[in-house]
Amino acid sequence: MLIYLPMRDKQIHQILKDKFGHKSFRLSQHDIVNSILDGHDTMAIMPTGGGKSICYQVPALYLEGITLVVSPLISLMSDQVSNLAANGIHAVYLNSNQSPEQRQEAISDIRSKRAKLVYISPEGILSGGNSSLLESIDISLIAIDEAHCVSQWGHEFRPDYTRLGLLKELFPSTPLMALTATADEKTRRDIAYQLKMEEPNIYISSFDRSNIKYSILEREDEIKQLDEFISKNHAGDTGIVYCLSRKKVESVSKKLKERGHHSFAYHAGLSANERDFVQKAFNNDDGIIIVATVAFGMGIDRPDVRFVAHLDLPKSVESYYQETGRAGRDGQAANAWMVYGLQDVIKHSHMLETTEASEHYKKVAREKLDSMLSICETTKCRRNFLLQYFEEESSPKCDNCDSCLHPGDVWDARVDAQKLLSTIFRTGQRYGANYIVDVLRGSKNSKVEERGHHNLSVYGIGKDETKSHWNLIVRQLLNMKYIAISNWEYRTLTLMKKSEALLKGEEEFLLKKRKITLRKSAPTENQNHQRDDLFNNLRKIRKSIANENGLAPFMIFGDKTLHDMCHLLPRDKSEFLMVNGVGTNKCERYGDDFLKEINSYIQRN
Repeated sequence: MLIYLPMRDKQIHQILKDKFGHKSFRLSQHDIVNSILDGHDTMAIMPTGGGKSICYQVPALYLEGITLVVSPLISLMSDQVSNLAANGIHAVYLNSNQSPEQRQEAISDIRSKRAKLVYISPEGILSGGNSSLLESIDISLIAIDEAHCVSQWGHEFRPDYTRLGLLKELFPSTPLMALTATADEKTRRDIAYQLKMEEPNIYISSFDRSNIKYSILEREDEIKQLDEFISKNHAGDTGIVYCLSRKKVESVSKKLKERGHHSFAYHAGLSANERDFVQKAFNNDDGIIIVATVAFGMGIDRPDVRFVAHLDLPKSVESYYQETGRAGRDGQAANAWMVYGLQDVIKHSHMLETTEASEHYKKVAREKLDSMLSICETTKCRRNFLLQYFEEESSPKCDNCDSCLHPGDVWDARVDAQKLLSTIFRTGQRYGANYIVDVLRGSKNSKVEERGHHNLSVYGIGKDETKSHWNLIVRQLLNMKYIAISNWEYRTLTLMKKSEALLKGEEEFLLKKRKITLRKSAPTENQNHQRDDLFNNLRKIRKSIANENGLAPFMIFGDKTLHDMCHLLPRDKSEFLMVNGVGTNKCERYGDDFLKEINSYIQRN
């Protein structure tokens, strides 16, 4: 139970007005501040731009001692301290980028109590020198920003955060505050456990950013699409464009400049001076577009970012929400725009599988990537999907996303959904998606035969469709709550009661029609694509490549793969990777030659 003391309440409102210029608290800020002042451990889940910093800065100015703020990015501590200085609040930071003189000056300000807030990284907080310094001063509050990093269920897990639980042992009577924009129930429980919080008060504000319009398109010509989006909607506006790799950041920034946009590249490969220059330009200039990896983002305070664009699929819904939330923090209309392709999923999967992360972490990451892909594929309201993901009820239509405003073409996939639901049921609701798809497609997997599932009536009834197609059906059945995961370790699929109506054919199961069609695999006999001239030309290309490399032609690609190329007519490498028998390595080594011939064929016909 919170205690609202009239005199204290008057003082914190005075601090809010005098130091920050606000007449009243927003969302749950008032309750969060009072929870801390009552001495409770407190968790604040607030949307990006929701004013999380006020929740610890106001108590910091009210309380007698020093407030310790654990911040994940050293590069932004200087900005945070400068922003407070502009409001007449003395704060300092301790990090490895400081000179000995700067560090000594900060320590002097801490010991003399001139500084009210101390910013420090999770890596540095428990180092020998800092630990002894902190134990020698009066710390009235510990605030841990981006607290989802402490949990392996979170989307940006950082091992250094797991040591922060020691703070509760060092300062048992000091209230601990955990702040993040994104944490589901599982992540919240884990944060509290890892940080050793004592029965924390948890405040969850609405995740709805109603001023942001969400739009997601399939990738065709991404630079052309991006240029048209900016020119038509945001000429002269400030925005951020996110890309997955440093190389792509440089390329996209250059191409935007060539098209007349005021663009800068930002990524971790730049020098500290270069990054600092771009950061200052972003803070001070109008009409600037930053093309960046996710290294650019945390701690952005600029309120008038009018758009955030993604040219690659984010790795999770949490990342997408945080990154898009950097638009429209002033409450004015803003756009969250993205193009994606299945190549993005392949890139993320490859990056994940080649890391040294634990299998537990990889499972969580795969699940989050599937959820992110689901929001792209859904025919439903994007905002509704986002809010449901964060366990918040909302209207089924928002009328401010592309799904609501421009629904597009859909098809009824109820028969395929029934096939998959039946397979889950007839195999006993004991297996994960990969195994269910194996049974559906008539796989010769030894486990299928050992379990006798090759004798089931559902065995092989989905053999005419690709794995990608069936994975899409699984994702959307999960998304629409027809099935659920009953065992997270093995990701076992089970039917929900809602699935009964779909199994009986009493409901539609609408999916979005793709421009890049998930077509059936080419048959091995009776090839019916009627593109024999293209097939023969592809064979000649295969023969030439084989001769150059001293290989047999089938070692380049088999006939089945060439026939599949004739069926699918892939136009670029993201589509080429959808061809049966084409992996990442062969796509990079041989793709250009085959794609040149296929595109030439498309133009001729």
